[in-house]
This record gives sequence, C-alpha cells and structure tokens, in this order.
Amino acid sequence: MSRQPFALLVAGPTASGKSALALGLAGHLGGAIINADSMQIYAGLEVLTAQPSAQEQARAPHRLYGVRDPAEAASVAWWRGQALAELASARAAGRLPILCGGTGLYFRSLTEGIAPVPEIPPHAREEARALLAEKGPAALHALLAAADPETAARLRPSDSQRLARAFEVWRGTGRGLASWQREPGTGPARLGGVPWRFAALRLDPPRDALRAAIRQRWEAMLRAGAVEEVRALVARRLDPALPAMRAHGVPELSALLAGRLTPEQAGERACLVTGQYTKRQATWFRHQPLAAPSETHTIHARVAGMEQFSERERGEIFSFVRSRVDGGGEGA
Repeated sequence: MSRQPFALLVAGPTASGKSALALGLAGHLGGAIINADSMQIYAGLEVLTAQPSAQEQARAPHRLYGVRDPAEAASVAWWRGQALAELASARAAGRLPILCGGTGLYFRSLTEGIAPVPEIPPHAREEARALLAEKGPAALHALLAAADPETAARLRPSDSQRLARAFEVWRGTGRGLASWQREPGTGPARLGGVPWRFAALRLDPPRDALRAAIRQRWEAMLRAGAVEEVRALVARRLDPALPAMRAHGVPELSALLAGRLTPEQAGERACLVTGQYTKRQATWFRHQPLAAPSETHTIHARVAGMEQFSERERGEIFSFVRSRVDGGGEGA
C-alpha cells in the first residue's frame, strides 16, 4: 500500500446492489466494509434497512451497522468521526477500507469536509421536532424561510429531516445553516496529517431494474420479519420526527399495524416512496460526483454479486480498484 492512505467508495441508490459489490470486493481484495448509509446505522432495523446478514458479515469485517439506538438521531458530524476511526483501524490492520452506502452527505463529509456548526442545545432540537410534528414540514419550511431565507431556499418543503436540522441550527446558534457552511470547515479526511485518497465505484442501474428490485426486497423483508421490527419500534413510542421513524417502510408498516392501511396498500406505498427516493439519490450522485471522473468507475447494472459479471467486466472492476490502491502517494 502507498504511504498516502486510500479508501474506496461504493455508492448508489437503494437496492442497486452496493452491499453485494462491496462484499465481493472485500473478499477478493482483503477489505473492511464501513457503512455509509444513514439508516443502516440504527439497531433494531436490520431487516427493514437491509443490513448485511450475519453470514455476510462473517465473510468480511463490517463496521458501523446497527450501532446507534433509534432514539438517538445521528448527525453527519457524528458519523464522520466514527468513520474516520474505522478508516484508520482498517488501514492499521492492512485492509482496504470500503465505504458503502447511499447517503451522499456522509461521503461528502469525508471527501470535502463539513461546516463547523456548534453543538445544538437540546431545547432547540426539541422545539424543531415539536414544530415538525405539530405543523408539518411545509409549515416548518415557511417558518425557516422567515428566519433564514438563504437556507430555506435550498431545501424542499417536504424534506422534513433537513428542515428540522436547519431550524434547530438557526434556533440554537442564532445563525442560519447556510451562513455556517460558508465558514472554513474541517476539510477533507486526513490520517496523521496526510489526506486520504478516494476513488469511487458508482452504481447507476436502469429505473426498471431498481423498481423490480425494490418490490422483491419488500416481499423478502416481510418474510424476514420487517413487521415485527416495526411493531417493536412503535411500542417504544419514540418521537415520530426521529430519522429512524422515517426509514423506508416504517411509516407504512406502522399504518398497517394501526389498521389504517391494508398489506397491499402498505406495500404499494412503501415501494412507491422508495422508488422516488432512489431517483433523487441517482440524480444526486450523477451531479455531485464523489471523486474526479478519472477516479470514478460507473456500473450501469444492478449488482447481485460479482459472479454476474463477465470475466472481462470483473477484470475491469478489479483493475480499476487495484490501480487506485497502488497509485498516488510516495511509494510503498
């Protein structure tokens, strides 16, 4: 390995096969997989968030899966700190760090850094959540627009999670999030003062393949116990504004358990919402690349495993990764 630390990013929309690709690479290249998905960090939602199974986790080291209680919202800053520690640990163990997920902001917190937003007081966070629950995201967007129009202009009125975050930052610091983001931030990830190098494998499968995969995954989740997971989560009576309570499938199965939706309605709604989300994810990754074009290899297929690729295609993928592992830096 070169002296400059290197990590591989495996990114793409939900149900595109990121985990299968990362696992195949980890097995062939001696990798450690680090979760970069904002929902897969939560414990108790292993089935519904499609976390790697125990058998899959036994095939290669997996980190930051199911490590956060759903009652505790995880910030990008928290995840970045955890990911930096896992990157360093993988490097020290002589393993290739493979960051795998669909949360663009997580990846960007490493490749570009994050703004120096102070710790938000609990009262500001509680007020933001209360307003969101009482008035809804559109009304919260209007309140934010009056207080912090610059940040509000960047957010969709339906994006409840980011609206709540923006409102709590303004309420807790007296400054808007956009204003904080203009301040010098942490900068790209570093190890002992040396910046990490990143290359990316980006999955961008056809829409019809994703829609079919989402439907198949939903049916598999139901067979594997997704309803029981949501039943246990609902029993905790957590704040509905918490990120885990809005994980794909949680609102729909909560409504099913409450008798407000039939199983067919819950499935249709969950698959529709997930499909809409994957479209936004794919657009984000296309227009906000995680690495330079020369450091990005795009796969236009849904990945079920490395065995689906032809010998030539596997060779291209492994050649791309190996050349980046060995390239750059000051030599071995």
